[in-house]
Amino acid sequence: MKIWCSEHIFNHPWETVSQAAWRKYPNPMNPSVTGIDVVDRKVDKQGRLVSHRILATEWGLPSWVRMLMGLNDTCYASEHSIVDPKNKVLTLKSRNLTLSNYCSIDEQLTYKPHPTIKDATVLTQEAIVTVKGFSLASHLEGMVTSTISSKASSGREAMEWVIDSINTEVKDLATTAKKSMEEISSTMDNIKIADKINIENINLGVKFD
Repeated sequence: MKIWCSEHIFNHPWETVSQAAWRKYPNPMNPSVTGIDVVDRKVDKQGRLVSHRILATEWGLPSWVRMLMGLNDTCYASEHSIVDPKNKVLTLKSRNLTLSNYCSIDEQLTYKPHPTIKDATVLTQEAIVTVKGFSLASHLEGMVTSTISSKASSGREAMEWVIDSINTEVKDLATTAKKSMEEISSTMDNIKIADKINIENINLGVKFD
């Protein structure tokens, strides 16, 4: 069994980072996840969003390892997540479905607001890799763990890419809203001017009469 742990700080509020985590895939910065299907999604009695998704992924292992373990290019994983808006905690737990009898990869990601840095979010990531039934089990576990570690940076870049997209959307919405308000204000001013002119014309007509 091999255990890999990591911690990363996003300089963005928890709400933005949590939204980005949900919208992370598909993503050109991290194309290893090729598909997502939502199996179940509900709000529990505690007001938390509880979801179950199936992810189609590409592990990126060498071809000889895939042949040895009988892997296809696409592998599947089950992901259970909980969004706790009250305590501001997002937890995602995933486990591979493909060849789980021979190799299990249990991964957990937790997003929480940074305890001391304002508008920052801490990502704690842990993966436990266990290979069974192979003489090279320890070596294979090390290779899988190294692959997870090398892809962690791609996952963070993918998050930043989504966050930038979200921030751009917010700015565009704000710009559109501002433009709409200006157009409404201009229209109201024109109506007021037109009404004023009409009233003046009516007054002039009364005088002449």
